[in-house]
Amino acid sequence: MTTVVLVRHGLTHLTGPVLAGWTPGLHLDERGQKQAQAVAERLAPVRFDAIVSSPLDRCLDTAGAIAVGREQQVEVEDRLGECRYGDWTGRPLKELAKDPLWKVVQAHPSAVVFPGPEGEPLRETQNRAVAAVREHNARLGPDATWLACSHGDVIKAIVADALGLHLDQFQRIMVDPCSVTIIRYGELRPFVVRVNDTGGGVADLLPHPKKRRSKKADDAVVGGGAGADA
Repeated sequence: MTTVVLVRHGLTHLTGPVLAGWTPGLHLDERGQKQAQAVAERLAPVRFDAIVSSPLDRCLDTAGAIAVGREQQVEVEDRLGECRYGDWTGRPLKELAKDPLWKVVQAHPSAVVFPGPEGEPLRETQNRAVAAVREHNARLGPDATWLACSHGDVIKAIVADALGLHLDQFQRIMVDPCSVTIIRYGELRPFVVRVNDTGGGVADLLPHPKKRRSKKADDAVVGGGAGADA
């Protein structure tokens, strides 16, 4: 199975109070740089077959920190870029919460098209991001482990797809800055291994002794199984 390690970018001075979207030139602030360094140290034992990033600076900064000391160059993937929020870009969240569209974003995101000529439907954000992940999976192969650095709503949309959830349920998923989310893609289905992980080891991502591959390797374990350490 192909393992995808999704990392959200670290904090910027706009993260939280303002909807940054595709604001250009927005780099990690001091807090975000520390977060990126911490997640890079956590993931240091893991060998990645590729490190792929959204084209936005805050993701490139985060992916760049993870790539330090590795053989890979950071690959840019536009389809992992933030949702295009159109006229909402750069506006305070407190202000946007008063907009009637806000309730639709919360309860029926699949119907949302953000206002303005550059506004994007959230469903299209999901479609392009999932397509990007699956194309990189196919390119890298079934034994690959690769990292994708992206944005909160984008990662939530990818997770919703992997869980078989309708996009209208994706607001139930949390993805914090510099959190780690892991999905393994098999022939039959994806397996969501971690979501919004901000601490802990990565032993389950390290290579295991070669075992004869079971024909049932893509099957879900009935009863839940004994876990990765068994």
